[in-house]
Parts: sequence; structure tokens; C-alpha cells
Amino acid sequence: MKRNRRKLYPKLTLLVALFVLLSPFQLPQAKERPNVLFLCIDDLNTWLLSDPARYTGKVIAPSILKLASEGVLFKKAYTASPKCSPSRTAVLSGVAPWKSGIYQNAQNISESPALKKAIPLPLHFKNQGYSIVSAGKVSHGYDIRHLWDKRLPHKRDPAPPNAPLSPIGRGEKDWGTTHLKESEMNDSKYADFAITELKRKHDKPFFIACGLFHPHYPWYVPQKYLDLYPLDKIVLPKLKEDDLEDIPEEGIGLANPSTHEKIIRAKEYKKALQGYLASTTYADAQIGRILAALEESPHKENTIVIFWSDHGFHLGEKKHWAKSTLWEEATHSNLIVKVPGLTQPKQVCNRLVSLLDIYPTLVELCDLPSLSQFDGNSLVPLLKDPIATWDKPAITGFLDMWKLDVHLTVRTENFRYIRYGRGGQEFYHRKNDPHEWVNQIDNPKYKIEIQRHIDLLPKTAEPLPYKKRGERKSKPKTKKTRSKKKATSKN
Repeated sequence: MKRNRRKLYPKLTLLVALFVLLSPFQLPQAKERPNVLFLCIDDLNTWLLSDPARYTGKVIAPSILKLASEGVLFKKAYTASPKCSPSRTAVLSGVAPWKSGIYQNAQNISESPALKKAIPLPLHFKNQGYSIVSAGKVSHGYDIRHLWDKRLPHKRDPAPPNAPLSPIGRGEKDWGTTHLKESEMNDSKYADFAITELKRKHDKPFFIACGLFHPHYPWYVPQKYLDLYPLDKIVLPKLKEDDLEDIPEEGIGLANPSTHEKIIRAKEYKKALQGYLASTTYADAQIGRILAALEESPHKENTIVIFWSDHGFHLGEKKHWAKSTLWEEATHSNLIVKVPGLTQPKQVCNRLVSLLDIYPTLVELCDLPSLSQFDGNSLVPLLKDPIATWDKPAITGFLDMWKLDVHLTVRTENFRYIRYGRGGQEFYHRKNDPHEWVNQIDNPKYKIEIQRHIDLLPKTAEPLPYKKRGERKSKPKTKKTRSKKKATSKN
């Protein structure tokens, strides 16, 4: 009997093994983590979203809009800071400027206690088994260069030999036809890098970051993109001649009316817009090439695509031609998320969200450990249901480069409140005044609403010192140190 059992056991074991292998009721397999395609663009405003309150002219961006139609388009996404370095630092660390002390370009990020403790986004993915690669302008000032497995660094295209090309061209503020072939332009090379990574075989999940520089100044692009925008077809944005008259001194200080006046005097308004719009379309073409490569790859069904712009950009509104303000034009950003198996096509979310939400969202989507450093919120509830309840405001912080004052704005569903570092205030009823033309700060009708918005403002960390070439690293003077110095000088 024992001898028969010994003969029977191997046969039973073999039968059980065959049953497990062939049965449709196998044990559940470990979930495969999704890949991430992380696409960012510099200085891209939200004119392409076809909001008549922003711009009524033509913006040719078929690739970005196609992506928007395939996933969730967040129509009310806002930057944590309206400048490249603080915005990107906030996205890549998950730490808000009012916690890190980084509100401006050229600050000494390495001295931030909050950022010293933070795990950068790509490192968190790397620690969880992802391969991480980067091309172009992804970070700015937040030094994560050493973290990438492979990296194509950002550099600017050389200016045309006959630059400046516009009659008021000076420094990077110029526009016209590049002397380079499209394939020789650096943004094209960044797209080539991303495409190569998407085509190759991967033995573990990947995180591919690609940052395009256009439409950042200068607006040098191939002539074929300029030809898409005939000057007689370009629509100017709606402007108010006396728009700055009810703005406090600090707000006027952030604007740059002199550039606007030069453009108007030189009759260059439409040519400048042509340069910006053509740069946008050139960048869109590179995004299209990358997305086409993903579509043709074996990774398309398991790759999250996230597209964002680091902030907005003024093109004459409030007589300003840059970012670096706390109004809608500079704070409003682009954000699109496509998650295979989760998001549905043609979904538009009108809830207020922040670019600070990107890091925690990707962490949840990829099933990574959450981190205590996050100042944003996961957008997964809105990816599942774009009209889900969501009552969070969008807050933006900025630093006056010369006076070293911290400015804040809070955007809610119908209002915007701005508080400048030296006490100036603005308040706009955006539902009735989408261009933010009438400052209602002294209107008693809005007293309760204004106080509600003031109560939403966070406490602010002291700004970190600037890091300038050839200058001693010194700590910015706070209001207290300035007042002490004044008091001492009087004695």
C-alpha cells in the first residue's frame, strides 16, 4: 500500500501542476506598473484652449488638442509660481514655494530645508524600480541632473547670424525665421531622444521626461510655421487701455509696460504674436511626433501621458510681455492627463487644480509609496470623474526680485484675490470680469468674500538667498531687518 502511494504522489503532483497551468482560474498575478511619459513645455499659455475670455484667434496645436480629446483636459490648472525655476521645482519636489522658500529664478535652492528633505519625483520612481531618462528642459535650478539613468541636457538654439530680427529685438526678446533646419533645432533633438526611448525594448517600467523650450523667448522658428499665421489673419487679444490704473504699485512693478509701448510704436504687435504662435505650433509638432511614436510602440496600452506647461504668458494683456505676474495670464497653465484603462476620451474637468498635484497623482497611479512632503493632492478622483466634488483653491506665490517681497494670489471658482508683500491688494469677480479689468478691493459689496480669500492664504517661508555669479551669497533682507537698518541709520 505504501509502495502504491509513493507511485501515486508524483502523478498527483503532475496533474495539479497541469491544472494550474491550463486552468483559466489561475492565481492573480502581480499588477504591472505603468510607464510614464512626462511632457512639459516652457511659457505655453492657454490661448490654445479656445476660451473666448482668453483669446478668440487661431492657435494651431492639433497634437496637443488630440491628446486632450483622448484623456482629461484640466481647464482650470494653475502654477505654484509664475516663473520657470520655482514652478518646476514645485512640480518635481511636490513642495510649495511658500514651504520651500523658492519663489523666483536664481535662488539658492540647495539651502532650502524643505527641499533637502524632499525626494525628487524621478528619484522616487527610480527607487521603486523604474528606469528614468530625461531630455531637454525639465528642471530649472533644482539640480537633479545626477539622478537620471540617461540624460540629454537642455541648451538653447543659436541665434540667427543677423539677429536681432525685429526692430525692437534685444537679448532674448526677438522673433523671426531661424537659420537652422528643423532637425537641427534642440527641441527637435529632445523629441528624437524620447522617440528613440519609446522604440527600444525595456526590461522594467520606464519614466521618460521630455521638456521643450519653445515657445519661450526668442521666437525663432522655421519659416513654414510663420507662414501658418498670415499677419492679416492674426487676431489681437482684448485689451483695456487704462488697465493698470486701479492696480497697486507692486502690481505695476511686476508688469513691464515699456516693452508693450515699444512693440506698439514699432507696429510689431502682430509680428510678435506671429512669432509666439508659430513657436507654439513648432512645439506642438514635436509633441505630435513623440505621441505618434508612443502610439506605434508596444507600450501604448500601459503608458500614462501627462502634459503640462510650467505657467502662462502675457502677450500684451495688462501691457505685459512675459510671465512673472499674479494675474490669470501668467498663472493659468495647461494640464492634460491620459491613463489607459482609467480616463475616458473627451473629458473636460473645470475644477481648480494645481501643478503641485502632478507628483502625488503619478504616485497614486503608479502605486508608489506616498510621501509626507506633498503639498498638492492626487487628481485620481477627478480622472475617474471630472465633475466629482472638489473644493480646493489654487494658490500661487512669487517674489519681487528687487524688493524681496513675497506676493500671493488665491484663485477660487469665481474670484481671484492678490496680496502683495507690502500690503497692496487686488480682488476680481472673475465670473463677471474674466479679463480681470476691474479691481474690486475697495467695493464693500465684496467685504466678506475678500476676507474669505485672505483666510485661504498660507503662511510663507522666508525667501532663500539669490545665487548670482561673482556675488556673495547673502540672505535677502526681510521687512524686520530692513526696518532695523533704517532705525539704526536714524540714530
